[in-house]
Amino acid sequence: MAYEVTATKQRPKTFDELAGQDFVAATLKSSIETGRIAHAYLFSGPRGCGKTSAARILARSLNCEKGPTVNPCGECPSCREIAKGSNLDIIEIDGASNNSVDSVRQIKDEVIFPPHGGKKKIYIIDEVHMLSNSAFNALLKTIEEPPEYIVFIFATTEVHKVPATIRSRCQQFNFRLIPIETIQKILKETCTKMGIEAEDEALFWIAKESTGSLRDAYTLFDQVASFSEGHIRSQLIRDKLGLVGLDKLNALAETCAANDTAGAFALLDGLLDSGVAIEQFVIDLAGYYRSLLLLKNGVTRESLLGYGPDRFSVPVREKLDSAQLEQALSLLLGLYRDIRYSVSPRFELETVLSKLCWLDRWVSPLELRAAIVGARNILEQGGGGGIAGPLSGPGLKEAPQIRTSP
Repeated sequence: MAYEVTATKQRPKTFDELAGQDFVAATLKSSIETGRIAHAYLFSGPRGCGKTSAARILARSLNCEKGPTVNPCGECPSCREIAKGSNLDIIEIDGASNNSVDSVRQIKDEVIFPPHGGKKKIYIIDEVHMLSNSAFNALLKTIEEPPEYIVFIFATTEVHKVPATIRSRCQQFNFRLIPIETIQKILKETCTKMGIEAEDEALFWIAKESTGSLRDAYTLFDQVASFSEGHIRSQLIRDKLGLVGLDKLNALAETCAANDTAGAFALLDGLLDSGVAIEQFVIDLAGYYRSLLLLKNGVTRESLLGYGPDRFSVPVREKLDSAQLEQALSLLLGLYRDIRYSVSPRFELETVLSKLCWLDRWVSPLELRAAIVGARNILEQGGGGGIAGPLSGPGLKEAPQIRTSP
């Protein structure tokens, strides 16, 4: 039997299986139950969050022999043909490769014919924003007053490129990024179905790297599973993909907090020699200081921190305040932007690492202003260096106001 990627194998088949899109699923189910079926829908949102899957579920619900129903049987000929992509009444079109007026004219010529065997004839146009302006104009009349058996479902990742004249003729549904916890739970269930053992930390990393896209999560899951030999472990992921673990980040941050520049350079050299890419190292270190900043401000949610709060170095958390952590994060983000144009990315990284080693002595603009204002107040009150009166006179000016960043 041919191998099937997990994203295809685990594609949702009912509205209840549509992860992270509760509002969309509830609204479409209510529309089907009450018989309020629109003639055109516009699904928009980030990649891999379920737009095409929702379109196919809606098509299956409308054309199921027991339908329209919110729970298609999956066993009738119509449901099976839709699952295989062979149903003649469900026409899926790629807007990127069929973006001309001629393609739309073909649709206009076809809509006059009723469905072959189903109740509805459904056009699913993916990446609809790729259609040309002329093609959109040719669609206007068709999607405004189509035959009663026609349903259009448009999907796009860039809804702002769809003309307002098209959007106004469609019921619009905005799909959201899927939460990390939801993706991690789905991956855990997938592992159980496939008989794969997986550490929670490893699945969390996959969910975090997918940035809210379940399809991206499945793709990364397949890659990791291919070299994990049935047991997905976080250590194996770090070794194979060149990532920096939390233990090493803690050790490096503690060395920097101790003002040990030589020790920090030695640790950096060992990490880079182990095969860690400079860009990946900067990303991981920036994420580490971000997590410390969140912790400093009372955020303990594991899905935001990446790890449990108790796993981050206590000495570093105690030694650096919020302003210093903000400065560390600013240095690393600036470094990531600069290294692509640098003569030597490693030199840039070593310079920033050296700055991190004296971070506890860095003074923020707010602290500097407070110190200047305090010194001025002391001088004006006659308490500094024998000055007996307020700071005034023809040869003296008022201290300048210092502007600080918010």
